Amino acid sequence: MMPLQDSPIGMRDKFSSFDVACIVNELSEMIGARMRKAYQPHYEQVVLKLNRKGLPSTDLVIVRGKRIYTSQRDRPMPSKPSQFAMVIRKHLNNSRLIEVNQFGFDRVIELVFEKGPGRIKIVIELFRDGNILLIDNQGKIIQPLTHAKYSTRSLKKGLEYNLPPEAFNPREMQRNDLEYLLKNSEHDLIRTLAVRASFGALYGSIACANANLDENIVSNSMTTEQIDLLEESIKKMTSELEEQNNVKVWMKNNDSLEKWINSDDIEEREDLISQIEETAPINVPYLDLQFSTKVESLSSIFDIVYGMYDAAAFIRREEEKLIESGNDEGERKAKLERRSEQQKSAIDKFLHRAAINQEIGKSIQENWSHVNSILEQFNQAIVKESWQSVEKKVGEIPWIGKITPSKRTIVVYLPDEEGEPATSVTLEVGKNVHQNAQRYFEDARIQKNKASGAKIALENTEISKSREDKKAAKNTAAGKLKFLKRNKKFWFEKYRWGILSNGSLFIGGRDAKGNDTIVKKHLNSTDLYFHADLHGAPSCSLKLNDGLEIVKINNEKIPEGVVSLKIIQGLNKEVGDARDLSKEIHQEAAQMAVCWSRAWGSGGSAATAFYARPSQVSKTTESGESLGRGSFVVRGKRNWHKDISLELAIGIGLINGVPLPIVGTAETISGIFPRWGKILPSKEKKEIMANKISKATGLSQDDILSCLPPGGCTLENYGLIIDY
Repeated sequence: MMPLQDSPIGMRDKFSSFDVACIVNELSEMIGARMRKAYQPHYEQVVLKLNRKGLPSTDLVIVRGKRIYTSQRDRPMPSKPSQFAMVIRKHLNNSRLIEVNQFGFDRVIELVFEKGPGRIKIVIELFRDGNILLIDNQGKIIQPLTHAKYSTRSLKKGLEYNLPPEAFNPREMQRNDLEYLLKNSEHDLIRTLAVRASFGALYGSIACANANLDENIVSNSMTTEQIDLLEESIKKMTSELEEQNNVKVWMKNNDSLEKWINSDDIEEREDLISQIEETAPINVPYLDLQFSTKVESLSSIFDIVYGMYDAAAFIRREEEKLIESGNDEGERKAKLERRSEQQKSAIDKFLHRAAINQEIGKSIQENWSHVNSILEQFNQAIVKESWQSVEKKVGEIPWIGKITPSKRTIVVYLPDEEGEPATSVTLEVGKNVHQNAQRYFEDARIQKNKASGAKIALENTEISKSREDKKAAKNTAAGKLKFLKRNKKFWFEKYRWGILSNGSLFIGGRDAKGNDTIVKKHLNSTDLYFHADLHGAPSCSLKLNDGLEIVKINNEKIPEGVVSLKIIQGLNKEVGDARDLSKEIHQEAAQMAVCWSRAWGSGGSAATAFYARPSQVSKTTESGESLGRGSFVVRGKRNWHKDISLELAIGIGLINGVPLPIVGTAETISGIFPRWGKILPSKEKKEIMANKISKATGLSQDDILSCLPPGGCTLENYGLIIDY
């Protein structure tokens, strides 16, 4: 047997509250189904076999603390039930599912079963390590999957079941609920939403993106306007969640999307798992809708992504026993855990399929007479009647599931230790028992051969990986950073931006639209408005509280001279207004404002700029006058800075772990970054300089170009480019 690894899939494997709400809605379609059997193929997994009248049996797969979904896969089951499975069978066999509920908006699902006059519940907790509990009609715990004790409750046999403390509920959210959540959190917004509100990282990011809010803003520092935007965003999300059949899958590109749409085979779609970007029952605004398509359900996606891995749970449990007992073969194959993730995923997939098919082939042989009897009776029936006629009748037969006339196959259930339907197998009615078993054995052999080929590819990958590691070490020694491809950029990268010596961000518009946005969204009452004394110059904002702070990180992979920084929203707390910052800070801001204007390419050596309070900046004109897009009227006193030199500087930084070029005045940059360069006006195209810096530092050429002034440039190197 091969060692089965932890699930190798990159897509999230844990449910958030939004996922739970969606899955509860989907499971409501199972109401009326009978609970036939319960199994525990692995310590972390419980499978409930549900049967709806006239429809194939459905497995409800529950992975403790992670996920829950329905599946109709071929699934090997243990011959002997666990104690927990036996307790569920005792209390719920042949009971009818009558309710599926979510507690509030928490990651807790309640399945209510009716058996005779009484009701018994299965409660599934999908937070922390998770738990599955059987609850009687008095609310007492019959049996938990695992005993647990928390600060507010205990989960033990015989005790009354108490719900976890009530979680934030966006569906019933009042304004004061949201304000309380934010004001009582010192964490950044994404962490507050993901953890404290149980949104999870995905839906927390969606909430921020819909509201156009920075994920890293400190929750208890948010303004009323920002809370308004967040409230509207969350309401939009819950409204989308109520829509039926709205689950989408996003693929990485158009090619993988077309393959997904054109395939109706689960194995073909399994081969596309690595191309899945995300799946959700609501829109993900920062993903491209053109690469998305609607899917049947959230259950169907999780069955495609994790179904093969979860279906092999029983085999995985058996192999873990081999490894724990010191079996050489198990230990040798367990070394796959240290292999490349991508190749390991392929190998595991092939081996999973091989093991499952091998096990099912053996089960068919072991239940020869049972399978032969079903095949004979079914073949006799279709000789006398049509496939369609037989298909209508077999819904009442517990040993036969789905019938596919086009493929001439039927799903048959093999008996467990009590003689009840358990493991499902797909049989071709035109073949005998031996031929059907051989079909599974043959497919197992094919999958093993594929695994062997994948192992050879893995070895080649490891060689390439080793070479890349050596290359990375060489680049680090040469002072080069590894280029990081990003799906999302920081909010300030939409504009011209730089850093002042006190850490404050200074941002300016790139065009007329950007000028409008700077003034409307990023010029708070405590900030300052800067503008070069030239027509068409960008509107700029000196941010009082938004900025960058140096972080000390010991990482051998970061080249010398590269400084780590983090984004903060609580800068300059001791200062109430940007007007109170030093004259030197104002001078730095004025210098950046003129360097971002057409003064840079005018051939002059100095220019003039001014600053004003936000309240002085307006779109309102005098009677009979009009303003174009990106233009503003500044009324009242202006504070002037004259004879400003035209020069900037650039350093290399890691902002929240992302390598970026950072600009400012020469005094600022040289004081922060050991490796830096001075940028001066020149007739040389700035693309040439950007290319040199990119090759020498590993920074993205696009990022470098975006931070350079609007015109030709030359560089005075002060360690920015090693061996320049």
